[in-house]
Amino acid sequence: MGWILGEKFNTVYPHKGSIKVLWESRWKFACERSIYPFHDGSIEDFEPIFQHLIEKNINDAATDEYTHAFLPVASNLEKKAATAIRNNQTDKASDYLRRAAVVYRISRFPYIDYTNKNDKDDIKWHAFNRQKEVYLKAASFWKPTINEVVIPHTHRASIDGEHIPIYTRFPEEACAGNPVPIVLLLTGLDGYRPDNSQRTHEIISRGWAAVVCEIPGTADCPADAADPDSPDRLLSSILDYMAGRPELDTNKVVVWGLSAGGFYAIRAAHTHRARLAGAIAHGPGSHYFLDPEWLSKVNDHEYPFLLTPAWAKKYGYDNDADFAKHAQKKFSLVETGVVDQPSCRLLLLNGVNDGVTPIEDCMVLFNHGSSPKEGRFFEGLPHMGYPNSLPVSYQWLEEVLGKTDVKN
Repeated sequence: MGWILGEKFNTVYPHKGSIKVLWESRWKFACERSIYPFHDGSIEDFEPIFQHLIEKNINDAATDEYTHAFLPVASNLEKKAATAIRNNQTDKASDYLRRAAVVYRISRFPYIDYTNKNDKDDIKWHAFNRQKEVYLKAASFWKPTINEVVIPHTHRASIDGEHIPIYTRFPEEACAGNPVPIVLLLTGLDGYRPDNSQRTHEIISRGWAAVVCEIPGTADCPADAADPDSPDRLLSSILDYMAGRPELDTNKVVVWGLSAGGFYAIRAAHTHRARLAGAIAHGPGSHYFLDPEWLSKVNDHEYPFLLTPAWAKKYGYDNDADFAKHAQKKFSLVETGVVDQPSCRLLLLNGVNDGVTPIEDCMVLFNHGSSPKEGRFFEGLPHMGYPNSLPVSYQWLEEVLGKTDVKN
């Protein structure tokens, strides 16, 4: 196939296999500017960690030794936060805790195996559990706060779990007499509930509620990873929960899927079109990202580490070979006919030079279904189209949901 990515499809990006090149050419820049995946991070926390990794020649993030390198820094930040709390310096405490959460976030790259959740020796699960704890403690000082709510999975079937943990953040003005629109964030392969502070800040500032949940095959999500229909049941349970909250206006719900979550936003736009005002699929896959030819090269592109082992596990496969052979027919939204249904309003966003999920996965959708789609694709930009795609996201959301400036 002649990929739009062109010659970059066959290019091995220089940071592959080298933590030194990754840090010096990509991640240090991101950390200094507090952008993906270092949102809210501090260069003073990460510089010594990566110097240690470089000196020890630790290049594989899937190893325990990689994760262990981060834990002393995170623990020290927690201790500083505890001291600040004792001194009634809550702003300083929240800042230390927020920074600790980001350190834990990078330590658990590139993926935590959802099947190991109850394994007390799994170091990445340890890091994730610590991240959740310190993040919620940091957010408890914010106005409005972020809260974890564990809701019943009322539509569960098969081996789905019984409960769905979500994060909620509601404007202080939200009440039964003043229900507010909702943005439901669907997280990605490596970014989970505690990794969306900036988005919730933006959402709250516009007078909307933020609800954050994880996608099948990742983190704490209870949906059966191997069942293509499990995300439909997951979303039905979440929407039913929101319908029972009088401070939420369920006539104005937008789903915003991030990266791997974009796949589920596209699916939701079709399967739950009657319950949604709109959906944003941001950096989404839909069909070609599961093509064996694409999968044969995707580990060479911009993702910082190996991608296919995590993708395979996320979709319920034990190995890359079975994933590449069978996943497209089983999960593709084109192959399964999902996108041939009508949809709610759907915005597709990505960089044209995406080497993770090909831009073809957005473009193919314009040839399916009876409903028109909207798209904004950014020439020369990689996966997600950052930073140019974010202003487009909020402008579109304001058009769909309306905007009320609030002071929190």
